[in-house]
Amino acid sequence: MRVGRKKRKKMLLHNHLKFFAFFASLCGQSFVFADDPLPNTKIEALPRSAALPTDTPEKIELGRLLFFDPILSATRDVACATCHHPLHGWADARPTPLGVHATGVGPTRKLVKGAAFQPLRRNTPTILNVAFNGIESDKPFDPAQSPMFWDNRVQSLEAQALAPIRQAEEMRGDVCGEAEAVPALVERLKAIPEYVTLFQGPITAERVTRAIAAYERTLITPDSPFDRFMRGDKTAMSREQQHGMEVFQKAGCALCHNGPMLSDFKLHAIGLGDSTTNRHEFRTPTLRNLKHTAPYFHHGGNLTLEEVLFFYDRLMDQAAETFEGGDTSLPPLDPLLRKMNMLPEDHAPIAAFLEALNSDDYDKSMPQRVPSGLPVAGKP
Repeated sequence: MRVGRKKRKKMLLHNHLKFFAFFASLCGQSFVFADDPLPNTKIEALPRSAALPTDTPEKIELGRLLFFDPILSATRDVACATCHHPLHGWADARPTPLGVHATGVGPTRKLVKGAAFQPLRRNTPTILNVAFNGIESDKPFDPAQSPMFWDNRVQSLEAQALAPIRQAEEMRGDVCGEAEAVPALVERLKAIPEYVTLFQGPITAERVTRAIAAYERTLITPDSPFDRFMRGDKTAMSREQQHGMEVFQKAGCALCHNGPMLSDFKLHAIGLGDSTTNRHEFRTPTLRNLKHTAPYFHHGGNLTLEEVLFFYDRLMDQAAETFEGGDTSLPPLDPLLRKMNMLPEDHAPIAAFLEALNSDDYDKSMPQRVPSGLPVAGKP
């Protein structure tokens, strides 16, 4: 009888320790139990290729031409590539993008005099690896359910492709109404003989989006040092990068930045709200190819990774100061956020680990011309 009681006590103690380990992880303490991994913290290599069930080289090339052709915009001065440019990591190296009525690409892009539209409110995410949006560890991946944009408002690359075409600030301008934007694009494409030939059949909005999505699914980086390391090449990451990966996980970063894309693709409130829309929750961004895609966060407000690390290191202290001071106007922070308790010497290893997630081995090519005859990637 006494032995059974001891066993029960031991089991209860183990269960309490498991719960305490999980609770401590959310509260920022440094209690780690090797036999009890935290939920949703697995990080792993990208698949070597994206699912391309019906994509052909012809469809991919058509999508490439459409992606770089300003004919997609009603104003004929903005292409997809204007804001997702290969020279800028398939983003635009700006805090927030400029759509219609602007010239140039990247940091030097500027509004023309008298432009009716202002910069957009969201930082341009890279389209590198967007083919894997929504992918999770050890779960089936359905590209038709891939979340898109900072607020996850549409699913699938195909659905995403239509959204900028309809938006006035991005590609529609004041040329037509939102409902007319896509039908008007189809008519513009039908009027270009080369596109009539390239489509090899009816030109429809659905076929336009499928071609663009087919091209975007080729822009992947599955061979970073991190990917090679996770596939078994233990020389692919330096000792400092391996140490940084350990610090990254112990600091709680992997509670949100997990899976093959280092993102859980969920919406979180991290203290960076948008007063113009009253939105305070944004999707966890991928940590891949960060060296090519600054500035960071949904508002593009942080220029360096050091600034980002400092923000998270101070976040819980700042939140405590805010609420202790009586300011309850902001919504509560996401419960997964925790005080990182990083030492100054932890920053360099984490930065080294993030460097291991970069890859320069991706397609940076641009077509020499597009069927419309307009400037490739938009108005210079």
